[in-house]
Amino acid sequence: MKMHHILASLIFVMLVALAPCRVANSQSQLVDIEMVLAVDISSSVDDSEYELQMQGLAEAFRHPEVLAAIDGLSSGGIAMSVVQWSGTWAQSIVVDWQQVSDVESATRFADLVSAAPRAFAGGATSISGAIHFGLRQLQSNDFNGNHLVINVMGDGRGNDGPLPTSVRDRALSMDVTINGLAIINEQPFVDAYYEENVIGGLDSFVIHAEDYEDFARAVLEKLLREIRQRTPEGQVVASTR
Repeated sequence: MKMHHILASLIFVMLVALAPCRVANSQSQLVDIEMVLAVDISSSVDDSEYELQMQGLAEAFRHPEVLAAIDGLSSGGIAMSVVQWSGTWAQSIVVDWQQVSDVESATRFADLVSAAPRAFAGGATSISGAIHFGLRQLQSNDFNGNHLVINVMGDGRGNDGPLPTSVRDRALSMDVTINGLAIINEQPFVDAYYEENVIGGLDSFVIHAEDYEDFARAVLEKLLREIRQRTPEGQVVASTR
């Protein structure tokens, strides 16, 4: 590994280690879930695949089952932010924090997702960078969630920056759940990689999409599972397992 890559990784690890723990603001809006939706836009994702991701994500928040699941939450719904990511230092917020608690707010969020431009073209794949950026977003917003989630969506293994496990373990120490949506497009075992190296925390899981055409189906299934886990009925089911 080149010296500047080693130095960049060391700096990144130091920043993660020094990241402040979350301190709840007494003025924060209480919600059931705080969720960062992290969408891969690295070099493996062309423009048509990018559109399939963003439009599939937008349509999920217009789906009657998702709307019904959100309605089943009891403490303010979901606070969400959409982040696009690539290399270690390449992340961008494309939809800033929004509270989604009913049909109107879900439709507004879907419209924002649908209209979001691609933040940048291509780059490396740093899952650790995406998780670290997600942690910063969870620490710095105006919401106070009962459950904190980073959703990592992508089609490849990390190839830039530290191993995802180092930042994942930091997230778990802060009671943050990391879930994965692995797109089996170019790397056939990327779902197993996510299972081993990316996800963790309370009720964590990986959903896989066969390809980008299957993304809309997979993200809908993923969101339904995540939201229903946090409803009163879902908590009863979890407690009896």
